[in-house]
Amino acid sequence: MAVLHAVAEEPCSLSTLCERTGLPRATAHRLAVGLEVHRLLARDTKGQWVPGAALAELAATAGDTLIDAASFVLPRLREITGESVQIYRREGIERVCVAAMEPPTGLRDTVLVGARLPMTAGSGAKVLLAWADITTQRAVLPEAQFTERVLIEVRRRGWAQSIAERESGVASVAAPIRDATGTVIAAISVSGPIDRMGRKPGARWAADLLAAADAIQKRL
Repeated sequence: MAVLHAVAEEPCSLSTLCERTGLPRATAHRLAVGLEVHRLLARDTKGQWVPGAALAELAATAGDTLIDAASFVLPRLREITGESVQIYRREGIERVCVAAMEPPTGLRDTVLVGARLPMTAGSGAKVLLAWADITTQRAVLPEAQFTERVLIEVRRRGWAQSIAERESGVASVAAPIRDATGTVIAAISVSGPIDRMGRKPGARWAADLLAAADAIQKRL
């Protein structure tokens, strides 16, 4: 792994590989040649080691454990609420929808998988920002439709709600999804028309969202 990480930084000669890994010359050479045989490393036109094609092939078969876990939970949450359900990950100062399901009929809040939304509005944004680093919070809060005090309240009660923040006529509730270490890695959300969700959607759906988030965490 040390050799792979060293080569991933930039192409490596044997001398550079020894410097980066701290390995003896003979050991570094033996490991690099072995990885090259299995196509995990290759050589460029200058004879330096570079990442091999087999790394990309392996990566292409890797599943997304969050989405896999969510696929068992989102259908039931949609059935319970009768509304659209989504999962968001934070990327910088944006949030990205990585999974979504909609009710089969009726007016719905459609968020396409892959959609990039701002972190300045919406319950999912509040959840992701509440557990984000201070630098990210300071970058987003000046433009946000909520305050730092709201984020403190989100962390205290464990969920967030929004009424017509991201889009007029839409309400939503969101809760954090944690990994095995307890780190918040995503937000799970239910959204729909205010006429159905009500002006206090958290009172109605927060408990179900927290249960769904817990179910995903257990599967992770």
